[in-house]
Amino acid sequence: MDDDITSPERGRSLRAEWAALIRFVARPRLPERTAPFSRRSLIALVRIYGLDLALMGVLALIAGMVVSAGRELPETALAGMEITAGLALAVILGAPVMEEVIFRGWLSGRKRQFVALATLIAGGLSAGILGASAIPGGGIWMIGVVVLFAGLAGLLFWTGRNRTPMRWFSRAFPLFFWLSTIAFACIHLANFDEGTLWVLLPLVLPQFLLGVLLGYLRVHYGLWASIALHALHNGTALGLVWIGLRFAGAEG
Repeated sequence: MDDDITSPERGRSLRAEWAALIRFVARPRLPERTAPFSRRSLIALVRIYGLDLALMGVLALIAGMVVSAGRELPETALAGMEITAGLALAVILGAPVMEEVIFRGWLSGRKRQFVALATLIAGGLSAGILGASAIPGGGIWMIGVVVLFAGLAGLLFWTGRNRTPMRWFSRAFPLFFWLSTIAFACIHLANFDEGTLWVLLPLVLPQFLLGVLLGYLRVHYGLWASIALHALHNGTALGLVWIGLRFAGAEG
């Protein structure tokens, strides 16, 4: 059975979806097109989210065993921070959108979506220069530049969504997929204030596994699906932390 989005087994069952994911991980391939937004793609998102919960549960169990054995794990930079509405918005919405655009927006291999990412980067740099300058009304100009470049990038991304991936990108897709996944995991090393690289690397295994799931959803179901899973993942983690803090506060 060809591991393409048009495969008739795709989305029929939980087992078939997870089997398709395993085949993809064993041999990453870029489909010619992504599945359209539909009830089937929403079900696929829920199934991959279930797998994400299972994987994170196993990792949490392992971490608990390590702590029980007397080993201390480095705290993240967010440890001790108060969970406010602003922080929740940034973690659940801001980070997923920004990180998915940067790490997987271009993973479709469509030329216009590459150009869209370059446009966003150019807009961000231009806005940063304006924000740091002493030009009168620089703040207003900065907002205008952000809106303009974001609009252009959105238009390029939307009009390029149904185009055929570039052939050279499809051939090298496994390399790009794993580089994207590793880079996504490694950027989360910045979450830790202390610890050597070899101690911290295992602690970003959750982000590495999440990156695999996000990459699968992105190329088979679209960028919206990877953003949605990323938001669900972050929201679940933040919600558990919030519940833990409330429970600890109630006990205190």
